Amino acid sequence: MFKSTCVFSGNANVPLAEAIVRYLEMPLGRAKIARFSDGEVFAEIKENVRGVDVYVIQPTCNPVNDHLMELLVMTDALKRASAGSITAVVPYYGYARQDRKSAPRTPITAKLVADLMSASGIDRVVAMDLHAGQIQGFFNVPFDHLFAMPVFLEHLKPRFRGSELAPVFVSPDAGGVERTRAYAKRVGAELAIIDKRRPKANVSEIMHIIGDVQDRDCVLLDDIIDTAGTITNAARALKEHGAKRIFAAATHAVLSGPALDRIEDSPLEEIITTDTIPLPPGAEGNPKYRVLSVARLLGEAIKRIHHSDSVSSLFV
Repeated sequence: MFKSTCVFSGNANVPLAEAIVRYLEMPLGRAKIARFSDGEVFAEIKENVRGVDVYVIQPTCNPVNDHLMELLVMTDALKRASAGSITAVVPYYGYARQDRKSAPRTPITAKLVADLMSASGIDRVVAMDLHAGQIQGFFNVPFDHLFAMPVFLEHLKPRFRGSELAPVFVSPDAGGVERTRAYAKRVGAELAIIDKRRPKANVSEIMHIIGDVQDRDCVLLDDIIDTAGTITNAARALKEHGAKRIFAAATHAVLSGPALDRIEDSPLEEIITTDTIPLPPGAEGNPKYRVLSVARLLGEAIKRIHHSDSVSSLFV
């Protein structure tokens, strides 16, 4: 579809890359990514990219270090093959939760990853629903921050049309209030906030709920569901306060550790997520998980970047 453009994929999420190139009506670039016997990553670009604008689709999801290294090695290979420009399309940005010093003598690993990506030769970064928006400032190259909101709203609006009582969109913590308010405004829903204290990493404690959820359908909104402690504790708190049905919507379904068991044992009726990263094996095929595709959104962003059109207008 485009002259002098090629889209490559790492191993992290090939189905998403294939869906993106179908939208763009172009083939996926040919590349070989392999491992030496000691685990070292090897990448070989199987076609001419001299002067070509290249897009590498690679979320840095589990195993994070392997997929991050694949991205860096592919970028180096493309740079040495004289690619015209290299854009990293990273739907899920690993290490995003380490965006500040949360305690003495701790790293800011999100910044370290940004430095590694820049040093490898990446000219532009596209990411979706960053855990912390300030990560954009860690880069000295153009950064396009996309949001899955249009995809979620297209799915959620018909779900609650004609409901007797307006649904309530719930932020599981104070940090997600802005995101939740934006969703609630566009759906015509009400807003609730859960006050939560986190004694240590991956452990959360629900304190109380700000807002009326009695006899209402509730949608918990978050960017990431990792061990699912926050989202399942929030669901129980909502149920205790009289919520009718409880759903959760999160862009990135990491679902590590005890997440699957916690969700099965929780009052959550459905987890709505996207295909930025693949679901773990235990969740694939489970009707409790609804996966929405962001391929069209990412494909349209790539098209607009290539033609120097506005990307932000996708969300207006």
